[in-house]
Formats: sequence, C-alpha cells, structure tokens
Amino acid sequence: MTVHDHAFPRRLWRGRPEDPRWARPAFLALLLATLLLYLANLSASGYANSFYSAAVQAGSESWKAFFFGSLDAANAITVDKPPAALWPMALSVRLFGLHSWAILLPEVLMGVGTVAVVYAAVRRRFSPAAGLLAGAVLALTPVAALMFRFNNPDAMLALLMAVACYLVIRALEDGRTRWIVWAGAAIGFAFLAKTLQAFLILPPLALVYAVCAPVPVRRRVAQLAAGLGAIVVAGGWWVAVVELWPASSRPYIGGSQNDSFLELTFGYNGLGRLNGDETGSVGGGGAPGGGGGGGWGETGWDRMFGSVVGGQISWLIPAALILLVAGLVATRKAARTSVTRGAFLVWGGALLTTMLVFSYMQGIFHEYYTVALAPYIAPLVGMGAALLWERRDRTWAALTLTAAMTATAAWGYVLLNRSSGYQPWLKWLVLVGGLTAALGLLFAARLGRRIALGVAGLGLVTALAGPAAYTLTTLGDAHTGSIVTAGPAVTGGRGGGPGGGGPGGGMPGGNMPDGNGFPGRPGQGQQGQQGQGQPGQNLPGGMPGGGTPGDGNPQGETPDGRGGAGGMGGLLNGAGVSDEAKGLLEDDAQAYTWVAAAVGAQNAASYQLSTGDPVMAIGGFNGTDPSPTLDEFKEYVANREIHYFIAGGGGMGGASAGTSSQISTWVQESFTSVTVDGTTFYDLTKPKTES
Repeated sequence: MTVHDHAFPRRLWRGRPEDPRWARPAFLALLLATLLLYLANLSASGYANSFYSAAVQAGSESWKAFFFGSLDAANAITVDKPPAALWPMALSVRLFGLHSWAILLPEVLMGVGTVAVVYAAVRRRFSPAAGLLAGAVLALTPVAALMFRFNNPDAMLALLMAVACYLVIRALEDGRTRWIVWAGAAIGFAFLAKTLQAFLILPPLALVYAVCAPVPVRRRVAQLAAGLGAIVVAGGWWVAVVELWPASSRPYIGGSQNDSFLELTFGYNGLGRLNGDETGSVGGGGAPGGGGGGGWGETGWDRMFGSVVGGQISWLIPAALILLVAGLVATRKAARTSVTRGAFLVWGGALLTTMLVFSYMQGIFHEYYTVALAPYIAPLVGMGAALLWERRDRTWAALTLTAAMTATAAWGYVLLNRSSGYQPWLKWLVLVGGLTAALGLLFAARLGRRIALGVAGLGLVTALAGPAAYTLTTLGDAHTGSIVTAGPAVTGGRGGGPGGGGPGGGMPGGNMPDGNGFPGRPGQGQQGQQGQGQPGQNLPGGMPGGGTPGDGNPQGETPDGRGGAGGMGGLLNGAGVSDEAKGLLEDDAQAYTWVAAAVGAQNAASYQLSTGDPVMAIGGFNGTDPSPTLDEFKEYVANREIHYFIAGGGGMGGASAGTSSQISTWVQESFTSVTVDGTTFYDLTKPKTES
C-alpha cells in the first residue's frame, strides 16, 4: 500500500490542516449522531404519507410513472407536485423492496446531508465550533426531525435550499461563475421538488450577490444571468417534456383543473397559496387583507410564534434575529465584499423572506412547511454566537449575547408551558438555567476560561433542551397521513402523536366536513389533540368511513402504514384494508389495468399499497380534479380495465361534487355491490341488469 493509499483516510479523519485536531472527529460524530437519531424508531410511521408512498410504489414498478410522478403504475393521474422528491425513494424501493425503511431512509440521508452542508458553510468563515453549533441546532429542531423522517417533498427542498445558500457564499469568496451556476441548478432542481417555494430565496440571494460580489458590475450581471439560465435548465427540462408530451399518452396532472402543469404551478401550488384562491383546495385561506382568521389559521407577523406553529420551529428564532442584527452591526464598517457580512445577509435574507411569506400566505399552510426555515436559523445562531463570543470583552457584544440567551430562555419557557403536563420540570430548567447563563455571559470576559466555557455550555444546554425534548418525543411517535406535527399536543393547537391529521387536527381549524363534504361544523375529535378522533365513522355526503381501522394507534394506522378510515381518513389518512378486502381485490387482479377505483388519492393509495396493484384515484388527492370524466370512466369499465369501485372515499366534495359525484352515482345505480368489513365494493363487471 502506497503513501497515497493512507492519505485519504487520514485526511478524512484529520480534516483541514488549519483546523484543531478535534474538529473533524467532532464533525463526523455529529453526522453519525444525527443519522442514528433519525433512524431510531423509523419504521413506526409505516408508509407515512400514503399519498406519496403510493406514487413511490408506482415509480418503482413503472419508469413512466417514475418520470411523471404518477399515483399508480397504470398512470391514471399524478401527485399534485413535480416528481423529483419521489425519485430517490422510488429508486430505493426498486433496490430494496417496498417497506417503510426503503421509503424513509433517503429522507434521513437528506437530513444528514443538510446538517453537513450547514456545518461546512459556517465552518468556512467562522470556526469548527460555530459549525458544530449550527449543525446541532438544525438536527435538534423538532420539525426537522419530523420531516427528515417523512416522505413529503420538504426534506429535499430544505437540503437544496441549504446547498444553494452555501454555493452563493462560495461565490462571494472568489467571484467564480461556477458557484452561481451550481446555485441556480440547485434552486431549479428544488423547483421540481416543490415548485415555486424554491424561488422564495431568489430575491435575497440575487441581491446580496449583486451588491457584495468581488467582481466588476458587468461580470456580476452576467453571472446572475448564467445562474438564471441554470435555474431554467435544471427546473424547466421536465416541465417542457410534460407540456409537450401528448396528453392522451401521459397521466392527468393531479391538482390542476385543465391537465396543465403550468396551471398547477401558478394556480393551486403558486399564487393560490398566497391569496387563498385555490380551485380544488380542501379549504379557504386567511381573511382578506392578511389580517388573519381563516381556514388555515391566523395570518400576521407572529404566525411563526403562535400556538399551532411555535413549538415546531420558533425556539431559536428570537436568538437568530438578534444575532443577525448583531452580525450586521459588527461588520458595518467592513468592505463591500466582506464575506462575513455576506454570509449573514444570505442566511438572514433567506430566513426573513421565507418567514414573511409563511406569515401572510392565506392559502394552504401546514405546520410542517416551517422545516424550510430550519437551515437558515441554524447558521445564524452558529455564526452570531461565535462572532460575539470572540468579542465578549466588548460591552455591546456581551450585552447582545445576554439578550439572545434571555430571549431564548423566556421563549422556551413559553413554548413548554403550552404543553400542559409535558415534562413540567423542563420549563423551569430552561428558564432558570437560561437566565443564569445569560447573567454569566454578561460577565464572561471577566471570568476565568474554565468558568466562561462552563457558562457557555450551560447556555447551550438550556437553549437546546426544549427543542431536543420535542425532538425526542417526535422520534418516539408514529406520524402518518397528510398533516403531521412534531412534539406533544399543545394548548390551542394540534400536537404530535400518532397520525397527524384526522379529527380535530386534520382539517384546518380542527373542523370536520359538514354533510355536504365541506369544512364547517366542529370536529369529532378533541380540539388541540391530533389524531384522537373516533375511527370508523361513516360520515354523510360520501366522506371517509367505510374501512376498518388498524390495530396500533388511535388513528387506525397499522404497522405497515395502512391508514384508518375514521374521520377525515379518506382525504388525509387513507383507509384500513382488511385481509378479506385485500383478497377480494387480488382475485384475478392480473386481468385488469386497475384492480379498483376510489374517490380521493389517500383512499386509493391505501388499497394500492396493500395489494401492490394499481388503484385509480378518481379526482386526485382532493377528489376534485376533473379526471377521469364520467365518459372516460364508462369507457374504462366497458373495456373491462377496472374491476371494482370502492364506495365512500375522501375528497373535499367526497361523492357529492363534480365528476367524482357523477361517477359515484352512475356506479351505484348500475352495478351490484358486496360489503366486506364495512366497506362497499361495486363489481364493475356485474351490471345490475345481469344480477
């Protein structure tokens, strides 16, 4: 073995020559700890969001379904997002088979990767200790621990947004075009994960580079144009293929009303999220004018701190904002091209822009969206704390450190106090310990080195105690369905625990649909506690009901991820599938393109994941997409392509609105039925006239 053969492992363990000897081992330990933490109890969530798991299963069997993000391998309709976030999971399932670990392991690895990116970005301009602090803050953010173990698109989005910020900071260092181009490529690919949300950080990143880059103005403009081109190429190639592909030979674009991805992007997933005007949505947005009060919760500057959202993400937001201001003040006299100031502007701009949009958007908003903030908060905490610690002998720096620590302790106490009965001793530890540390930081420069480090350690422990406790609670629970939250139940909001949607927590405001299938009357579950409704309810208006709940938790989720059928089951959590129902669908399954059809994607997904055979989701996720039409459905039936129609189902209108209603009515009038474990199946090969 040559000297070079030994060089790589030694460099891997030792790190950069200028770093302390402990830096690289500590970094690797951070990554390993994050990996093990996120892997713990991973399979408890089963298929997690069965909506996306069904698309993953389809993509693992059909390359066409893989490319388009179809909900089933027969390519009836797509998910209501572009498919990039599904691709790693589908490849994993192709390699390892369909099970919880194969689906969720790629998400865990994205979480570890995001921690690594944040560490690398902070370490370059500050110190390994600052990078480790930033990485730990990110790993222990409750909503991050939730979404990096869940199969929604947000994990990929968070990773790519962190990568984009890192690359822009690299560009600020040396002015090389390649960094801006790669940053554009990261944002463009993030668009293929969650459409326009990827563009929220574009304005601050472009502005910071335009002002602070160490190259002439003309070159800066050309570089930003190249970055824009990279965005268009990285995100636009798939859109171009889909728009040019004949609609007759591809799946219907789920979430759209006219089978157009562009309409989906700028409507339901775009401007509709901002103004609440979302055709086909499950509920309205905030009140006009942004004053708050609406189907998706109060809007306003304090939305990220409210009872519903606060415990997910806001633990260190006050400190991050204080430290952002401190970093900008400390670098106010630096040169225009100061990378230190540029780093604060990049991460701070990304945080403020995203927070602003989240705080005032009146369309669909879920608590877990806030994971997008975590990669921006963590670097600001790491960078700001390191910068002020180095200058702790200056009065203003000591006072700012004290203010940040005091705000963190006080806010941590408030958040913990919202969880009645949850570790009641912890809020006092956070408050008293944090205020003690704040007092010590005020005099840190006058204390001996060991005492000063002890004060800093106390501050770190108390600052992270609250989010760490919420994170551990999150890891201990199963999370399934379309709406999930981290941590315990909180007063005035939806808590964590099994499920994450469902009665009292599934629909915005804790409301259940009324008899016509629209949000209106109070839910059957307890307000403020997620997933505690009564499984197995049959609601009027064709709302979910029908299947049998599984054995494992109040939401009716079985260990393999099959959802319970209670409450908003068919819309948010799918339906339980008994062995008898599975056997019914699997009988002669190979003779049909789809073994069944069901209203609403979650309902269809449950049966598809159980049987492994394609199930058509009528109306897409909400049951409101005009696909298939009644005539198209009749043609499928005439051609004997669909075996059964599953009654009930989910959707905003359930079986009472649009094409879903027409299809349901026609089936009920035309075909014989059989009831299996409380669910009605219509045999589309046996018309009533033949019975």
